[in-house]
Amino acid sequence: MSVFRTLDDLGDIQGKVALVRVDLNLPMRDGSVTDTTRVRAAAPTILELADKGAKVLLLAHFGRPGGERSSTMSLSMMVGAVEGVIGKEVMFIPELSGDVAKQAVGILRPGDVGILENSRFWKGEEANDPAFCAAIAELGDIYVNDAFSAAHRAHATTEGLARVLPAYAGRSMQAELEALDKALGEPKKPVAAVVGGAKVSSKLDVLLHLVGLVDHLIIGGGMANTFLAAKGVDVGKSLCEHDLTGTANDILAAAEASGCTVHLPYEVVVSKEFAANPASLRTCNVHEVAADEMILDVGPAAVEALGDVLKTCRTLVWNGPMGAFETEPFDAATVALARTAAALTREGSLVSVAGGGDTVAALNYAGVADDFSYISTAGGAFLEWMEGRELPGVAVLGQ
Repeated sequence: MSVFRTLDDLGDIQGKVALVRVDLNLPMRDGSVTDTTRVRAAAPTILELADKGAKVLLLAHFGRPGGERSSTMSLSMMVGAVEGVIGKEVMFIPELSGDVAKQAVGILRPGDVGILENSRFWKGEEANDPAFCAAIAELGDIYVNDAFSAAHRAHATTEGLARVLPAYAGRSMQAELEALDKALGEPKKPVAAVVGGAKVSSKLDVLLHLVGLVDHLIIGGGMANTFLAAKGVDVGKSLCEHDLTGTANDILAAAEASGCTVHLPYEVVVSKEFAANPASLRTCNVHEVAADEMILDVGPAAVEALGDVLKTCRTLVWNGPMGAFETEPFDAATVALARTAAALTREGSLVSVAGGGDTVAALNYAGVADDFSYISTAGGAFLEWMEGRELPGVAVLGQ
């Protein structure tokens, strides 16, 4: 992993202006924020900079306004949520650069916090326009990126500003990068990866990258059916990308060549209908799936065997559920395996890193999110990291 500057590398910033990229793309209902998780993640960075006497200006996007102003996507709606989390008054600044913004910054005192308007109201943001970056940079003395979730985009506020101002990783970004390095950068071996979800097509690059890095690849969810079909198993009416069985075989061949053991379900939970607790529910060997049945979860004996695999490992990366976990009883495999991973983490034998929206929901549902070593709330950025791609917003911090 490249070495990157953190807040520990800051000199005296009393009275300086810190432009801090955070994630304020918060869920809303009826004009109110419903979840402040992302604000809480950024709070340590915001407060540390404020405590050191900096004027803290928050940069963020909200929604997809496409380079136009929209009253329904203004970051003014996030002020209350940020104030509630950091316990400080926050000034809203309706511009991103220019005289109005400079005037507002002049009013702020050392230790004060302001939020600049939605960066995506300007076309220069997504175009990463150098002139746009320079105009924003006129407001600040240093740039801090604390939004890993947006680090896979080379936009003005995620990448461009780091080229024109002294750039640092915030505490949330730092924690994420250190956790990811432990998981796949320089992990303790053996390493296991759990990859689930509906479709192989959405995670082809992830799977191809992982088979060269991990010792055990556990495949669950609908994508496991495509691999089973590739091996000649009749999966009945199961969700399956039959046109990708050739690709699945290529992944299996790559795994064999690199010494990675791929674990597919040998026992499955099936039903003739996808509904909660259906009458046709049964558990069977994977070779006994009837033509009118669909595979909806991994069976208990197979999950226990997977738990035994995790007991031999030192590091785990997890992305995606094992079955159709939103519907009972097809949540059982995801919950059971997550609880095993959590127990191993608690006893200190496993470093466990998980990420992606469905995954976070599944681990919260299983009641074990707090027991994993690290959980990334970033969706696209976490997947691109699992694909082995360099993230522009991270790479620029190491320069």
